[in-house]
Amino acid sequence: MGAALSDTAWSNQSREMTLFIGTYTSSTSEGIYTYRMNSETGQLTKFSSIKSENPSFLALDRSKRFLYAVNEVQQFHGKSSDAVSAYANDGLGLLRFVNQQASMGADPCHLTVDRKRSSLLVANYTGGNVALLPILKNGALGPAANVKQHEGSGPKEQQKGPHAHCIILDAAERHALAADLGADKVMIYRFDSDDHKLDPAKQPSVAMQAGAGPRHLTLHPNGRYAYVINELNSTMTTLKYSSGSLEVIDAVSTLPAGYTETSYCADIHVSPSGKFLYGSNRGHNSIVVFAIDPRTGIPSLVEHVSTGGNWPRNFVIDPSGRFLLVANQRSDNVVVFRIDAKTGRLKPSGQSETVPVPVCLKFL
Repeated sequence: MGAALSDTAWSNQSREMTLFIGTYTSSTSEGIYTYRMNSETGQLTKFSSIKSENPSFLALDRSKRFLYAVNEVQQFHGKSSDAVSAYANDGLGLLRFVNQQASMGADPCHLTVDRKRSSLLVANYTGGNVALLPILKNGALGPAANVKQHEGSGPKEQQKGPHAHCIILDAAERHALAADLGADKVMIYRFDSDDHKLDPAKQPSVAMQAGAGPRHLTLHPNGRYAYVINELNSTMTTLKYSSGSLEVIDAVSTLPAGYTETSYCADIHVSPSGKFLYGSNRGHNSIVVFAIDPRTGIPSLVEHVSTGGNWPRNFVIDPSGRFLLVANQRSDNVVVFRIDAKTGRLKPSGQSETVPVPVCLKFL
């Protein structure tokens, strides 16, 4: 673990936010980095780091006392599974390793913690499944209590089998929604936090367009709409959502009209205000900005903005809704943008920080 900066350097805590950065560690990366971000300027300053193998996705519990990370390690305790690690956070961003458990599948790529802090949900990409790991009172992870294997395939080369890529909970935390890139579906589960169970919902899934490759999804703050970003055909799908039921109502391109080069979508977020929708394009190397119609939930294009780097994987909107930060995986940089509250448009802040192979950003 790296040494913390001096108290003098961080005397004005009210002007700072803490940012965790997950990376791939095949090059010079140490693992998980903690940065401070000045809430006025967007400037990033490294605070500490902790060694962790390929922590390519991170999640915080509601108390912010524990951080969880996937570990793409190929083998865990001699078995064909990757892992998930738990870390205790001292409140300032210094992390301490707690324990590690099998993710129950290859290449875990997404995590969600429930509000009760009783369950960690994991999407295993190559494993093609989702798993539920109990969270103990001390924040440690127990062995997986439930695993659901997906089935299905799609017409494209990347879709020879199921590839679970994201799992989230709805606002009531009675249902979990899992995007499966290989099966071209969003799976719907009933979620029981007390018994640590996932069971297929009455509507077990909803299909995306063949070959779309649903990667990540998010819910609108009003809970009535869900948005899916599709990696393989570079589209954004809008769905109506109600108590474990999904209905497709619209799909739009994430790329400029006439763009024909190779590009793959990655991440998706709705602004805290609920007015704007953002997605990342790897290849076109842009963030696409949409305005959300408050009556229908359908997005309309506002602009495309260069991410100031190569291969924008994950991005994050800060808790105040004033900044958007992008992790450019192949150019080793995190770039900070200001968000116009009225239009949703992005403007470069002039702040860019070198970080080796950044792929996930989470604010404390």
